[in-house]
Amino acid sequence: MPKRVDHAERRTEIAEALIRVAGRRGLHAVGMRDVAAEAGVSLRLVQYYFQTKEKLLLFGLDLLAERFGERVSARIRAAGNSPGPRAIVEALLTAALPTDDESRTFHHLYTSYAVLAVNDPALAAQPFIKNPDAAEDALTELLRQAQEAALLEPGVDPRLEAAGLLAMSAGLGTSILVGQRSPESATAVLDHHLSRIFRTGKAVLT
Repeated sequence: MPKRVDHAERRTEIAEALIRVAGRRGLHAVGMRDVAAEAGVSLRLVQYYFQTKEKLLLFGLDLLAERFGERVSARIRAAGNSPGPRAIVEALLTAALPTDDESRTFHHLYTSYAVLAVNDPALAAQPFIKNPDAAEDALTELLRQAQEAALLEPGVDPRLEAAGLLAMSAGLGTSILVGQRSPESATAVLDHHLSRIFRTGKAVLT
């Protein structure tokens, strides 16, 4: 009896091959043939599952974003049973810093995607590009809840601070990636700015 193929698993395996090879060479330099070689399958099989390089890129990047979300959740769990709002914000921001192989690959590929999307309307129109909006909305809501609990300094604008913190985290991530600063230095910068907007205290969001 022929072995039954798990198509979802096979698609994931191919996407993981994309992430590995693109992490080494950059998205712009990767073709479907490269991904097939990395995955140990035929080019025809990659084309069967994804048809075009664009569809393969988007599936791979969505997988990467999903794993980033799992990384954030793990950091929040590590903060304890009842983490305060600042701990949750820190988990979200520091998870994106390229401090290990997984996070370096995420930052590298996410940045590469953004660069490619500048000159590729089809890529720019895809849902993946809206993920930063979702992150900003989530961070804004966390800061609003903290504000309602009187945990922020007076006059803080949650939306503006969320946008600024995410932009800072992205910029710091790039500075780590190119060797300008260490992960410890980047974390210290984020901590400094969080101390500017959060009051001292350990109240918990409910």
